[in-house]
Amino acid sequence: MKQFFVAQDPTSWEYDELAHAGPEHLDPAYVAAHDAKSPTDWSEEIAELLRVGVGATSTVVDLGAGTGAFARSIAPHVARVVAVDVSEAMVAAMRLGGVEAVRAGFLSYEHEGDPPDAVTTRNALHHLPDFWKVMALERIARLLRPGGVLLLQDIVYSFEPADASTAFAIWLASAPTDSSKGWTAEQLAEHAREEYSTFTWLLEPMLERAGFEIRTRRPSQNAIYAAYTCIRR
Repeated sequence: MKQFFVAQDPTSWEYDELAHAGPEHLDPAYVAAHDAKSPTDWSEEIAELLRVGVGATSTVVDLGAGTGAFARSIAPHVARVVAVDVSEAMVAAMRLGGVEAVRAGFLSYEHEGDPPDAVTTRNALHHLPDFWKVMALERIARLLRPGGVLLLQDIVYSFEPADASTAFAIWLASAPTDSSKGWTAEQLAEHAREEYSTFTWLLEPMLERAGFEIRTRRPSQNAIYAAYTCIRR
């Protein structure tokens, strides 16, 4: 697999995904504790992919794969899974677990082999500002075969801008106080201040402009999270 990430040219206008990945994701100690802190039941995601035709002969690419938990979960259902992450520590952990892993990001991954049938990404696109989200989504569309599936899940706000204070107050109040059991209120507030989560009414036109048809949209009850199933036109 091709590897990326050389020192950034100071005259380059391109976005440095590694520099904005979040220092915790580059820390082997954080990686080792990640799955215990954020256990995930992937059954809904797997069922959704199977529902739209992903199956035994399919190739799936997971962008922002983290420790590879999703890749390991979907692997029994498909022919090939490629897990992609910018973090060297995450990629090392995935390879130790037997996952086909590539160190790259939304803006640098180059697929080898037949075009994938599906691309998945969960809680990773928010690392990119909106300009670069569009660039990433267009790259994903070019990567997929025609009719291929994008399963996108992330912190995406469906509340009205005037309701932000109330929405964030409710979100922060629901957070655990023990950071080993999830993201604390302080960490969620840091996300709101420093990450690039956007509104549904901004993200959805990006998806459509990039060449996707949104088949399903599933905003969370607290208006903080959203999941999309999209088909490449």
